[in-house]
Amino acid sequence: MVDWDYDYLIKLLALGDSGVGKTTFLYRYTDGKFNRKFTTTVGIDFREKRVVYTGTGADGTSERNFRVHLQLWDTAGQERFRSLTTAFFRDAMGFLLMFDLTNQQSFINVRNWMSQLQANAYCDNPDVVLVGTKADIRDTRNVNAKLAREMADRYGIPYFETSAVSGVNVDAAVLTLLNLVMKRMEQSTYGAPGPEPNGSPTASHEVEEAPIRRWCSC
Repeated sequence: MVDWDYDYLIKLLALGDSGVGKTTFLYRYTDGKFNRKFTTTVGIDFREKRVVYTGTGADGTSERNFRVHLQLWDTAGQERFRSLTTAFFRDAMGFLLMFDLTNQQSFINVRNWMSQLQANAYCDNPDVVLVGTKADIRDTRNVNAKLAREMADRYGIPYFETSAVSGVNVDAAVLTLLNLVMKRMEQSTYGAPGPEPNGSPTASHEVEEAPIRRWCSC
């Protein structure tokens, strides 16, 4: 299989305040490692990964494996880059909205990020997963889990507490978002039954990793 041989190109966008851990989260997902050496993202960066998604075939009932190329866009959280960040909202198909469990202000600012999403994304109700980062840092935790779940329920979106250090729930958060995006696409393509609201329990499609391929600009 050559590098460009895939069924779907899916663009997911990570957003949230500066310093919440977007870059280390995405690196953990794509490379399976934790890297402490990342500096603050300037503007926009992205990482890539291949997965195999088991979804609905053309007849709307049978199962079929789809080769999915994920582009995971990493956005700068600083206010001075906000206009650049929002310009990418319409091209993204799903969003990882992140806050730092040790930083209450980053949690409070989730409302502002949701407002920007609703104003600038591809529709008024985009596919979003709420992600609390740095769950491994228990001593300085400053966001109550109950309040975070209540906020997610209010917006009707899934919620995960994650750690880029240990890897806990990192894959689960991304693959839950991919499931939501693919279900929306299946509904549009095959007229399949509409998906449950983002926050409702749904049966997960099977997603497995494909071999990661390195890209070059040549």
